[in-house]
Amino acid sequence: MSSLLSKEIYEYLGEFRYQLRKFLKFSEAAAKEQGITSQQHQLILAIQGFPGKSIVTTGELAERLQITHHACVGLIDRCEEAGLVERESNPEDGRSVLIRVTNKGLNILEKLSEIHLEEIKNIQLFKQFTNM
Repeated sequence: MSSLLSKEIYEYLGEFRYQLRKFLKFSEAAAKEQGITSQQHQLILAIQGFPGKSIVTTGELAERLQITHHACVGLIDRCEEAGLVERESNPEDGRSVLIRVTNKGLNILEKLSEIHLEEIKNIQLFKQFTNM
């Protein structure tokens, strides 16, 4: 059986997955150095990086993180206990709560974002395969 895809495509996909895994490992270690978990980093980045706003609902966060609502509530609880986020009432919908990043969370996120941007610059994967 012959493949419709070239060896070059398989190499590209393999390299892509390898670079993703390396980046995730780097990210996990960077978060740990700042005293937070990778999941906490993802949550505060999802809030601050949400398109068009910097205060979001639990449902919006669950979707961005691709986790269940219940798991998201638990993560928000842990982030709130760590002083990374705070909850406030949603003036438009009394049934929901809005989540925002605290100053402490923003300081940590800024440090992590700076080093993540540097790491992304070091990834040569896309430059290597731009002619595909």
